[in-house]
Amino acid sequence: MRSSPTIFAEQKSALAECMERIAAGKRQLRPTSTYRLQFHSNFRFTDAEQLIGYLHELGISHCYASPILKARAGSTHGYDITDHNSLNPEIGTEEEFHQLSTKLKEHGIGFILDVVPNHMGVGTGENRWWQDVLENGRASEFADYFDIDWNPLKPELRNKLLLPILGNYYGDELEAARIKLSLHDGLIVFLYYERVLPVDPQTIPMIYGALGDLRQRQGHRMPELIAVLEELRGYPPNWTEDHDLVLTRQRGLPNVVERLSELIAGSESVRQATEDAMAILNGEVGDTRSFDGLHRLLEAQAYRLAFWRVSGEEINYRRFFDINDLVAIRMENPRVFADTHRLIRKLLANGDVTGLRLDHPDGLFNPLQYFVRAQMLYTASQCNGATPEGELAENGIEREIQSAFGQRDWGGPSAPLYLLVEKILEPGEHLPVEWPVDGTVGYDFANLVNGVLIDPAGEKPLTQLYHRVLERTVDIDDLIYDSKKLIMDTALASEINVLTHMLDDISGRDRRARDYTRNVLSDAIRETIACFPVYRTYIDERGNMNARDREQIDKAIVTAKRRNEGMAAGVFDFLRDILLLEGNDGGERIHGYRKMLYFTLKFQQLTGPVMAKGLEDTTFYVYNRFISLNEVGGSPETFGTSLLQFHRANAARAGTWAASMLSTSTHDTKRSEDVRARLNVLSEMPREWSTHVMRFRRVNKPKKLQLSDGRVPPDANEEYLLYQTLLGAWPLEGIGDPDCRESFVHRIQEYMTKAIHEAKVNLSWVNQNPDYTEALQEFVASILEPGSVRRPNQFLSYMDQLLPQVQFFGAINSLSQTLIKLTAPGVPDIYQGQEMWDFSLVDPDNRRPVDFEARKRAVSDLNHFADAESELCRTLLENWRDGHIKLWTVMQSLRLRQQERELFMEGSYTPLSASYLHEKHVIAYARTLNGRHAIAVAPRLSCTLMKGIVQPPIGRAWDRGYLEIPPEITGTFRNVFTGETVSIGREQRLLCSEIFRSFPVALLVSA
Repeated sequence: MRSSPTIFAEQKSALAECMERIAAGKRQLRPTSTYRLQFHSNFRFTDAEQLIGYLHELGISHCYASPILKARAGSTHGYDITDHNSLNPEIGTEEEFHQLSTKLKEHGIGFILDVVPNHMGVGTGENRWWQDVLENGRASEFADYFDIDWNPLKPELRNKLLLPILGNYYGDELEAARIKLSLHDGLIVFLYYERVLPVDPQTIPMIYGALGDLRQRQGHRMPELIAVLEELRGYPPNWTEDHDLVLTRQRGLPNVVERLSELIAGSESVRQATEDAMAILNGEVGDTRSFDGLHRLLEAQAYRLAFWRVSGEEINYRRFFDINDLVAIRMENPRVFADTHRLIRKLLANGDVTGLRLDHPDGLFNPLQYFVRAQMLYTASQCNGATPEGELAENGIEREIQSAFGQRDWGGPSAPLYLLVEKILEPGEHLPVEWPVDGTVGYDFANLVNGVLIDPAGEKPLTQLYHRVLERTVDIDDLIYDSKKLIMDTALASEINVLTHMLDDISGRDRRARDYTRNVLSDAIRETIACFPVYRTYIDERGNMNARDREQIDKAIVTAKRRNEGMAAGVFDFLRDILLLEGNDGGERIHGYRKMLYFTLKFQQLTGPVMAKGLEDTTFYVYNRFISLNEVGGSPETFGTSLLQFHRANAARAGTWAASMLSTSTHDTKRSEDVRARLNVLSEMPREWSTHVMRFRRVNKPKKLQLSDGRVPPDANEEYLLYQTLLGAWPLEGIGDPDCRESFVHRIQEYMTKAIHEAKVNLSWVNQNPDYTEALQEFVASILEPGSVRRPNQFLSYMDQLLPQVQFFGAINSLSQTLIKLTAPGVPDIYQGQEMWDFSLVDPDNRRPVDFEARKRAVSDLNHFADAESELCRTLLENWRDGHIKLWTVMQSLRLRQQERELFMEGSYTPLSASYLHEKHVIAYARTLNGRHAIAVAPRLSCTLMKGIVQPPIGRAWDRGYLEIPPEITGTFRNVFTGETVSIGREQRLLCSEIFRSFPVALLVSA
């Protein structure tokens, strides 16, 4: 039924009105705080629903969820999505999600969804698109959904997909009968252990060919089988690119396959013939020629099975880093965007989702394009609802909306949809202001606040200690450079080969560059990426670039030249010209602008994975000078952050990215916020730490075991990492209880096993050494054994001497860090469970179950003391180990943020200074809006302030120290943690002893 002109006009009017509102600045309400929840089969929508009241009590404005779309079965994280348009059944049904959403809305809590636009999970046969590509190759309707190179370097891989899933060499696996034909859900498939691989229907006649003349077999439906097989032979091959032939396959083959499946199910004779044919092709172990037919059939498929080790050099599809089962999708393809965002649009339209967090944007071909499309998708969802109306563009967004907003300047955080990006910023790098996003997910802040709690005076003695332990010096720049080259030589070698092939093609068309050999070009690419100072640049498919991009490329080229004086400088100049799209000298020097641009765009997609794998997943496990600095987005070579740098960064965020996320722990951090806070105390006591490390090494040396190859695990570097890790993660309740000890030993063993594999020094995930791993784990267990009265464990005795100081002042550091996160410009995020003490290490340790019932009880208990703050403060300090003191800091700060929303979201940022003797021990600033003020004051370097005496930095500990207050801030202020009031006198000062009268951190608000 067609709409009447009147109704259509009303719809047009409503749409125009909606778009005008959004164009005028109608935006989603930005969060005041978020709480990260990790969904998986053991934490479902129904579990989250039980927490809504608790989150509301805590003062949380938005739930921040890990991916909830359908992922690989058994996924513990959700980043291996197999279907973007279905919820993950392992975490709940649509009805259960609706109930969760309803309850969130009832409590006024929003829902930020983590989305994964870069890649999909493909390993288990659950991804329908990927299975279709395996079955139909280039003729699949989804062939261009995945980032596949159908014309790779190896001629035999042309029009094929390399599938590196085998546990051994292909021939060995084939002749061991581990690759078999079988019936699965009525279809003929290949089975390799749990892997189900489709058979190209056009090649199915090859299977039955093993039986000879089918007309000789009995069965009244055999003629039907013969007819079906003849029809299958007539279809175009899987490598065809002809549009009409592709359509013929796509439209006809499914029907023929269905008829074959019905025949097999409905006819005993057909089924028996099928079983007999498969049995012949499956071969007999020991008879190598019996596998020839199966080999020919496999060779006819659109994929080529290979040993998993081959992937590093020959894989011809882009991956998430080096993970073969996470295949990159071509989100720049508008059809891919449309087909991956239908459910997200629905969730946005219904208000079930009120913001998006974008995973790994640096993997996208054109991140800015994706951000703009996401904003237009949200606009469409608000104007036309969940279901698109009117004529659609190829990307699934109404043409009218795309036309109205397509030319809009979406830059900066003024766009309608709350959008965060997992962008890792290197030192000195800033988020591009033209991006229509609200900010990052907060790794930049995590490193900023961690750095300001580190004593820079500890750098020299801790560096000397590290070199003494190693008996050598370490240059961090060389280590990062070498680690990135290692990744390019191994895990990502195939990506380098592809770029080399492209650059070789370009150079061959340039008379000044055609003599550069393939090896020289490959070296230039590798050296430039190894010297790249940031994760990536952002030149788009039109060749647009800015000064930042040019600067980063120039830096990389200059550094690469300096490191390779033996190489011809001209090859680096040539590569620079390609990357900057320059050098088109009258058409003689560089031909093929499109090839040059495409090379640059693909180059950009590789620098990020190399940086991530080389720095985060290699260097951070090798350079163990001070592991608190080895954090995502961090710089282990930069020892701490000055107060000036800290305040400048906060002020800049207040001016440009006021809704950017502030994180201190995430699912990806190398260690939790409380572990880092504790480790930072070592920067204040390097001499004591050095003494203890030497004692540790001496008493534990007899517990090491020498391997047959002469190595003695752990080596000195690994041992030093272990001691820092033990100190940072040591349970507050100790390990005297046998169950606690067993749990702790297991956690540390698992962590150290992961760490030594990631380091890639003595072994790696590719080259494992069970003897080395076992010896390391035995060492961990032995040094944590309790000993006896007659033979006590000296190591534990030494640890007991060190722990009280480090644990206590680590807790003070954590309170300071928490207060800063909850009051600085931006949106604070709390990672699940870390509103109380949490001493987790890298995943999977940080994904252990959270005791939410204990946290609910703690909130209830604290609420009973709401009118007796002085008594509560004494109790909290006396029992600081139970974590309630951190929870109180979180609760009161978040509640104030809710009450003073505009003040914290829009207020100005003014750094405050302490008097000279206490200047380095105080972090303070004021947030101001319309005459309302909030002043946050936190102690810094408390161990030094207290001269190592384990007492809270309150009251008289501050002597006559004071905080200088600017003249525009006057009046009386109430401390939300203690209920105490302080007044600013004519001298415009506040005594630190009054600010910290009974609690180690202070949040003062205008009374």
